[in-house]
Amino acid sequence: MGMWSIGAGAIGAAALALLLANTDIFLPKPQRATLDYLEDIDLKTLEKEPKTFKAKALWEKTGAVIMAVRRPGCFLCREEAADLSSLKPRLDELGVPLYAVVKEQVKNEVKDFQPYFKGEIFLDEEKKFYGPQRRKMMFMGFVRLGVWYNFFRARSGGFSGNLEGEGFVLGGVFVVGPGKQGILLEHREKEFGDKVNPVSVLEAVRKIKPHTSASEKK
Repeated sequence: MGMWSIGAGAIGAAALALLLANTDIFLPKPQRATLDYLEDIDLKTLEKEPKTFKAKALWEKTGAVIMAVRRPGCFLCREEAADLSSLKPRLDELGVPLYAVVKEQVKNEVKDFQPYFKGEIFLDEEKKFYGPQRRKMMFMGFVRLGVWYNFFRARSGGFSGNLEGEGFVLGGVFVVGPGKQGILLEHREKEFGDKVNPVSVLEAVRKIKPHTSASEKK
């Protein structure tokens, strides 16, 4: 009887842990970025002789859509990159560029990511686009039903990947207006494969107002 009680208790505890892991109670809460925070981020080009510049150059004149890639080799990230790239013809019509930032360069991972992403890619060595409060999902992600659904969706879509590089720091997608218009959309990945809705991206892009410089106002 005692062994049965211990076994039942262990099963109950495991079931409770599984239930809690599939709620948002223990998920890291994102801290919203400010425009000033994003503007001051240092990015690097991926050339042999990289150039460093402030992130605000990406959107200062035209606005921009920016993907903070969790891991270029991840098939879930490649799926989201392909979704965003499907918007490229419409973004081009609206005059809004599409960019991505990665947090590291590992082997040929960025090069292998480029077929999925139709925009320029830059290096964010300090992982600032993944902040202000950097969030991680560790092994709890593998017991979340939503993550397994995302795995199945991406695999069914024909996406594949590898395990190269750091993949626990969660990414996101931003739509930023020109000048001081501000952040029009900030999607923070809450779990592996929690991708942005492309419709929401286009809705935010349509809110972008043409930038007028101080000299043009005079």
